[in-house]
Amino acid sequence: MSWDARIKNTVLSLDVELSEVANTSEWFKVWKQHKGKHDENLSVRQTLLVEYVDAIDFFLLFASQKQWVENVDLTQAQFDKLATDSKELNLTDTYLAIKSMLFSSFVGNRPDNFRHAWHLYLKLGMVGFKFSASEIEDAFYRKNKVNYKRQENNY
Repeated sequence: MSWDARIKNTVLSLDVELSEVANTSEWFKVWKQHKGKHDENLSVRQTLLVEYVDAIDFFLLFASQKQWVENVDLTQAQFDKLATDSKELNLTDTYLAIKSMLFSSFVGNRPDNFRHAWHLYLKLGMVGFKFSASEIEDAFYRKNKVNYKRQENNY
């Protein structure tokens, strides 16, 4: 597989994972009273967290492939600002902005747009879904262990 094809597959995978986050949380399904899907033996919140960190994997892979890793680095002050933003977050607007910035970064080779999408995604998790930084980090590492095991078993 060519390098270009790998990057395209990563962007596609990230797009799918972002859609799975939306589909799991169901915030946009205004016709439903009870929102949120869950996997067996997990709460809606736990399932959403698993989906949320799945997308992080592909954000990081894309940054690595494009050699944009400096764009995922945040100072503690930047991170704290994202995590404690008290403005009400419109989930749909934020989600659509993430997708727009992500595709713009890919199509136009714009690392600044990627950085903005990444920051919005972190904000979506911490402000929109109320995940703590430690919850995200713990879930990310737990899911990474699962992913490595899958690869060891020819997933």
